Amino acid sequence: MANKKISSLEDFVKVHGILLAASGLPQKLYASLFRKLASDTLDGGAHFQIEPCDDARRRRLVLTSESMPKDSDVFLIDHAWTFRLPDAYKQLQEIPGLAERMGSLMCVATDLEGKDGVEEEEDAENYEQLSVDQTLESEIRSAADKGYDSLRWLELEGLGIDADTFLSLHLPSKFQDLLALSLFGNKLESADVVIQEVTKLKTLKALWLNDNPVLQESEGRLADEILKSCPSLEIYNSCFTPNYGLWALGFCGDVFGKDNPTDYAQQDQPLRNVTSLDLSNRSIHNLANKAFSVHELPLLSHLNIRGNPLDHNSVGELFQVLKLFPSLSSLEVDIPGPLGNSAVEILESLPNLSLLNGVDTAKIFENGKHVVDSMIQPRLPEPKPEDSLIDRVLGAMWLYVMNYRLADEEKIDETSLWYVMDELGSALGHSDEPNFKVAPFLFMPSGNLDSAVSYSIMWPIKSCHKGDECTRDFLSGIGEDKHRSARLTAWFHTPENYFIHEFEKYQQNQHVKAFKSLPLTPTISQSIRHNDGSPLLVHTDLPQVEEFLTRSEFVLTNEPKDADIIWTSMQVDEELKKAVGLTDDQYINQFPFEACLVMKHHLAETIQKAYGSPEWLQRTYNLETELTQFIGDYCVRKRDGLNNLWILKPWNMARTIDTSITDNLSAIIRMMETGPKICQKYIEHPALFKGKKFDLRYVVLLRSIDPLEIYLTDIFWVRLSNNPYSLEKHSFFEYETHFTVMNYGRKLNHKPTAEFVREFEQEHNVKWMDIHEKVKQVIRQVFEAAALVHPEMKSDKSRAMYGVDVMLDSSFQPKILEVTYCPDCMRACTYDMETINGKGIVKAKEFFNYVFGCLFLGETSHVTPL
Repeated sequence: MANKKISSLEDFVKVHGILLAASGLPQKLYASLFRKLASDTLDGGAHFQIEPCDDARRRRLVLTSESMPKDSDVFLIDHAWTFRLPDAYKQLQEIPGLAERMGSLMCVATDLEGKDGVEEEEDAENYEQLSVDQTLESEIRSAADKGYDSLRWLELEGLGIDADTFLSLHLPSKFQDLLALSLFGNKLESADVVIQEVTKLKTLKALWLNDNPVLQESEGRLADEILKSCPSLEIYNSCFTPNYGLWALGFCGDVFGKDNPTDYAQQDQPLRNVTSLDLSNRSIHNLANKAFSVHELPLLSHLNIRGNPLDHNSVGELFQVLKLFPSLSSLEVDIPGPLGNSAVEILESLPNLSLLNGVDTAKIFENGKHVVDSMIQPRLPEPKPEDSLIDRVLGAMWLYVMNYRLADEEKIDETSLWYVMDELGSALGHSDEPNFKVAPFLFMPSGNLDSAVSYSIMWPIKSCHKGDECTRDFLSGIGEDKHRSARLTAWFHTPENYFIHEFEKYQQNQHVKAFKSLPLTPTISQSIRHNDGSPLLVHTDLPQVEEFLTRSEFVLTNEPKDADIIWTSMQVDEELKKAVGLTDDQYINQFPFEACLVMKHHLAETIQKAYGSPEWLQRTYNLETELTQFIGDYCVRKRDGLNNLWILKPWNMARTIDTSITDNLSAIIRMMETGPKICQKYIEHPALFKGKKFDLRYVVLLRSIDPLEIYLTDIFWVRLSNNPYSLEKHSFFEYETHFTVMNYGRKLNHKPTAEFVREFEQEHNVKWMDIHEKVKQVIRQVFEAAALVHPEMKSDKSRAMYGVDVMLDSSFQPKILEVTYCPDCMRACTYDMETINGKGIVKAKEFFNYVFGCLFLGETSHVTPL
C-alpha cells in the first residue's frame, strides 16, 4: 500500500490493523472512523460542550446530545501541539500563537488577556526589577493607609535580596513591632547574617525564608538559633513552631493577616467567631495546646489536620482533645494517620461528626470503609503573577500532555513525542470508572509513515445522557501493581502524610551501614598466555580494538568459537553462546550479573544495600518500585523549603537519551510513561571549570570480583558542557548547559587532562591529587559493593573494562554518576594523554595494548591498583 492513497475500508484496516487493535476500538466503529479520517471530520462540537469549572481554572466536557449509547460513535480529536520535550520551550517562543492557544486551553492566561508575548516578558522583567526600596516604601505606605502607626507585616518576596542587601535594610531598628516577615524566594546564603538580623526582631510571630539558598546548607542550625532567640515566633517557614498559639491559629483561620496583623494580646477571645480552621501541612507535632481549645474556638465546626505528624500525642490523647469541641461536625485527617487506620473507628470515637474527609458518615458506616477520602482535589495550575505566559504553559502542561513513540519495521524511536489534545479532548476529566475511552491514532492516508497525521480517537464505553460529564481514565490499564494511586498524584492532591510516612520508614532503612572494606589483595590473576608461546586469539566486534590491538601476543580472528578471548559490545548470554558455538573455557569481557553495576537502578540498589546512603551517591529512587517513597521525599523537601530539583534517567540508555531535569512533581511522575527511570537528586551546585559544568570519565579494569582485583588507568577524561552553567529555569531545556556528553553530533571541546588539572588547581586553589585520592576510594567502594551484594558475579573466565563517570560538587567531593559497560574509547584512541601523576604519556595507539596487557597478561603498565 506504500505511496498509494487508501480508498477502501479493507485497505484502511490492512494498513492500520496494529494501531486499531492497540486502541481497543470496537470493529463496528472502523467504518465510521475511516470515513471521518478520510474527510477530516471533527464533529465533536455537535455532541459536546466545554464548560468552565473550579472558578474557571479548568474545564470539563459535557454531553449535549439527548443520549449516546455505548460504542455508538467515534470522534476525532485534533492534536493542538506535538513536540519532543527538549524543544518545548523553543516552540512556545517561536511558533506564532502557540503559547496563546495553550495558555487559553490550560486556563493559565485569564489574567494575561490583552497582552502579547513580548508584553508578558517585559512585565515579568519589570516585576523583577522593582527595587527593594520601592517595595519597602510601598509596604510602609500601605500600612499607613490602613491606619497603622507602624509596619507590622512586611513581604519582601522574590526581590533577589542577598546578605549585603538584607543588612542594608536595617529592619530591626526601623520596624521594632514587626509581627510577620516574608523573605520568600530571595538569594540569602549567609546563615550568620540571617540569624544576626532576625533574632533582633523580638516581637516576630511569623517568618518565611522558604526558597532561599541558606536553607540548603544551614537549615538545622538556622532553625535552632532563630527559635531559641525568638520565643514569640509561632510560624517558621510555613510550619508551626513548638511555641504556636492563638496567633498561628488565627492566621490559619483568616483572623490575622496582612490586612489585620494585630497582636491578639489586646483582644479577648480573638478566635471566638472562627467556624472553619485549616491546619493542614503545618508540621504540627502536638495538638494539645492551650490555644487550641473550646474556650478559644467555641464555634469550630470544620477542622482540617491533614499532613501533620502529631507524633507527640497518642491516638487517645487526640480523641480527647477533639471530643471537647461540641460543634465539630466535619473533620479532615489522613487515614492511615495520627488517628489510626480506620475511618469507622474514628467515627465511633467522635460520634458528633457528620462528615469525615468529605464523606457522609452514614455512608461510611453503611459501607464499612476504613480508608475514605472524597476530598482529593485536582491539581490546578498555580502560576505566579510574574510568570510569563510561556512559563505558565510549561508548568501546567503536565496536567494535559499525552505521549506516543514512533516505530517502523526496523527500529523504534529513542525519544517519545508528547502532545496536547485540542480544546475538546483536553476538557475530558478523569474517572476510575470513565464513560469514554481515548487513544492516539496515526492515520497514514498514503499507507506510509511519511504521510501520517496524528489524531486521538474517542468513543463512549458506557451509555451516556444529556448533561453527563464526559471522562476518561488518565491511567488506563495501570493498576496498583504499577502504583496507580501514587501516580494519580500527577493530577490530584493525594494525602501527603501517607507518602511522608512511607518516606520516613524508607529513610530509616537507608541509614549509613557499617560495612567493612574488603582487604586489598596481592595480584592473583596471572597471565593467560599459552604454554607453547602461541598468541592469544581475539574475536571482537569493536573497530577500535580491531585497529589498535597490535601486540604480537594477540591475534584477531573472525571465528568466535576459535577465540581465546571474546571482546564484544553485545551481551553474551546462554542463547548467544549456543548460537555462535562459544564455550565456558573462553574469556569474555563481561562478568555474570554485572547489571548490578551498569544498569542505573541496579547500581543504586547495590550501593544502598551495601552502604545505605553514602554521601558520594545522590539520593536515588527507582520510580518503578519506589515512587511512593520518592513522593514523600519530595513533599518533605517542599514543606521544608529545600531545593527540589531532580534528574530523571532511563534505566539503561546512554548518551543522556530521554534524560530530563525538573522540579515539577507532576512532570516527574508523568515521565514514567516513556519508560522505566530512576529519579536522582540533581547536583545543583557542582564544581565548575571556567564557569562550565563538567564530569570525569575514568576507565576501570576488573580482573576478578572475588578476590577483588581492580585497576584504574592512569589517565581520565574531562567532559565539558558547551555553555556556562546556570540554574535559570529555561536553561534546563538547553542540552549544552547541563549535559557533558558532546561526542554524538554536537561540538566536542577536547581538553587535555594535564592541562585541565593545572588550570583547575589554579582556578580553585586545590590540589588535584587530593581529589584524585577521594575518587579512587569511591570507585573502589562501588566495586566492593558489587562484590559484597552480588557474589554471583564471580567468574574465573571474566575480564572487563568499565567506564565510571564521576562529578565533583562545589566542595570538590566526588559523586558517582554511573558505570558503563564496554565504554566508548574514541578519545582514548585519538589523543595522546599525559598520565595523572605527570610521569608518562599514554599513546592513543597503545591504549588497548595496555588494557589487554593488564587484563590478560598480568601487566600493570599505566594502571594503578585500587
